[in-house]
Amino acid sequence: MVGNPNSGKSTLFNRLTGLRQRIGNYPGVTVERHVGEMTHDGVKLELIDLPGTHALSPHSFEEMIAVNVIFDRMPGVSGHNGILAVIDSTNLYQGLYLLQQLMELDCPIVVALTMTDLAKAGGISIDVDALSRRLGGIPIHEVTATTGEGIDALKATLSTLSEQLRLPFSSAWPELADAAARLDPDHPAAELGRLLIDGPDAANEALASQLLPAKQAEFDAIRQSLFGDQEPLAAEARARYAWVRRTMDEVQQDLPVYKTLGAKIAQFANRPIPGTIGLFVVMAVVFQAVFAWATPLMDLIDAATSALSGAAAGALGGGAFASLVGDGIIAGVGSVVIFLPQILILFLFIILLEDSGFLARAAYLLDRVMRSVGLSGQSIIPMISSFACAVPGIMATRVISNRRDRIATILAAPFMTCSARLPVYALLIAAFVPATNVGFLNLQGLVLFGLYLFGIVMGVLTALLLRQTALRGPKQPFALMLPAFRRPNLRTVLMQLLGRAKVFLYRAGTVIFVVALIVWALAYYPRSDDVAEFTVAAQAEAELSLSGQSLQDALADIDNRAAALQLEQSWLGRMGKTVEPLFKPLGWDWRVSSAVIAGFPAREVVIAVLGTVYAVGDEADEARLSERIQSATWPDGRPVFTLPMVVGLLIFYALCLQCAATIAVIRRETNGWRWPAFAWAYMTTLGYLGALLAFQLGS
Repeated sequence: MVGNPNSGKSTLFNRLTGLRQRIGNYPGVTVERHVGEMTHDGVKLELIDLPGTHALSPHSFEEMIAVNVIFDRMPGVSGHNGILAVIDSTNLYQGLYLLQQLMELDCPIVVALTMTDLAKAGGISIDVDALSRRLGGIPIHEVTATTGEGIDALKATLSTLSEQLRLPFSSAWPELADAAARLDPDHPAAELGRLLIDGPDAANEALASQLLPAKQAEFDAIRQSLFGDQEPLAAEARARYAWVRRTMDEVQQDLPVYKTLGAKIAQFANRPIPGTIGLFVVMAVVFQAVFAWATPLMDLIDAATSALSGAAAGALGGGAFASLVGDGIIAGVGSVVIFLPQILILFLFIILLEDSGFLARAAYLLDRVMRSVGLSGQSIIPMISSFACAVPGIMATRVISNRRDRIATILAAPFMTCSARLPVYALLIAAFVPATNVGFLNLQGLVLFGLYLFGIVMGVLTALLLRQTALRGPKQPFALMLPAFRRPNLRTVLMQLLGRAKVFLYRAGTVIFVVALIVWALAYYPRSDDVAEFTVAAQAEAELSLSGQSLQDALADIDNRAAALQLEQSWLGRMGKTVEPLFKPLGWDWRVSSAVIAGFPAREVVIAVLGTVYAVGDEADEARLSERIQSATWPDGRPVFTLPMVVGLLIFYALCLQCAATIAVIRRETNGWRWPAFAWAYMTTLGYLGALLAFQLGS
């Protein structure tokens, strides 16, 4: 399946294949490969939904993938035996440019004209029979993928795909065909044509290295005779668009149409000032929804995880296996699944904005601002998305075509203040920042806002630094065709949402789940006989002297103290004491160091670890935990949590990359460990230095 971006190709793919789809990556790259099965009258076809492309001269990484698959030169991808060309009826002018290039491939082609309902509503009338004759008899089907109209006829044609649909090599630019034949009559003319137009550096390198050493002089002479002093791509555009205009004069008629209220609103929203205001309103709604809508679902998942963990511990009767199941497996799965509501809500909005045509406008409106820091307008959605969670924000960078911009955005995204940082911020701000007003503003709120702003500034500076150093390169021209506003299709939205959920749970979940099990093992082993003896003796003493609610409170306190003692002598506690000299210049004792180490897989577990180490319990009630950390002291009686130390700790959490899911997604999106390793080392170093300066200067 080949077509322009926003041509309705993916919607048609979903309609043809239904749930019989699978998502993977092309070999060696991070571009997703969508493959689905279509069955009609007992005939089964495999459809590959290629990334959108405007022409067979690629200008982005995804377009390069599409072109390589079309020419059967993508390693690890088997060749195709036909092309379904998808053309937007409302933009026939651009679609025909790509179609005539595809016609020169000497390959069976079927054309699907999408969005025919929008074309008719816009007063566009296309003579399909005349267009088919103009294209040499290519089968053309008008379809409305959102409603299913015309789909059965298209399936019937695709299921009979055979040699009679193969067209002889024909070109809207006969001179190019003649030049290709002169260069090498035995090689497919379409590939030679692309080689002549794009040049050996941008076209098929294997073909160029095979053909040109022996025919370099002939190649240069043919290019000179064909193009003269013209830029080859410009010469191609003039020739092909002249053919497109002649074709459209024959097959398309634009009728006068009454401008609807929706069209007037769309025209108003396309203006710079209303469009920018509307963009910020929409982003505010998205931002609020990701927090407000997800919170009840996340609380429900958290409560279900806690209840299931408690039930497992009760059913298994305690011991190592019960702790493994409850605190390791169930809690590990819960730590992944709890992100799912935010992921789904965020991607729901992204899919709706993309399908409606709004996302392209957002990228256009903010392009100038983002270019000042070395990025493009396409980076704004992933950056905003990362305020909920860096995982969906990084996944959202797939809309960015330029590889350097995409990697810079990926590495800036984890600096945005995600929801996992909020529990740590809330605990420390409530405990150490007085709830007073500065003017009419609350001081605690100002500190929280300052932390959000600090993350934004550091992310932007990181992107700017990378684009000036490791990711230095020319800024690509940012050109896009603004699609018409249209109503998103519910079926397509739900199918894409399901695919995003499966990708997140499988790829990010596996890594963080394994790391959670490792942290559990470090905190649980080795078991201490002294702690067990203390627990039994203390419980027996309490049962002799207390009863009722007082007894229950005392037993809970004994369990909490026992857990704190167990954690202190566990491998995790020993690691905290081992690295304490490294973090002592930051003002941290072994307890804070243990919590930070445990928080590297997922920073939200820090509160639970602090609750255990300060004998408050796994639930870590904020008021009780605040009291304990305020009274925590060094062996000589000095307080551990001083104001400079707390400021440094907040800076550390604002800058450090403590999220296994984020690292896993960076690894997946960049297709290697180089960038996630750099991100972890860079952000951890920044966090350490920031905490060090805050503590040392503040003290």
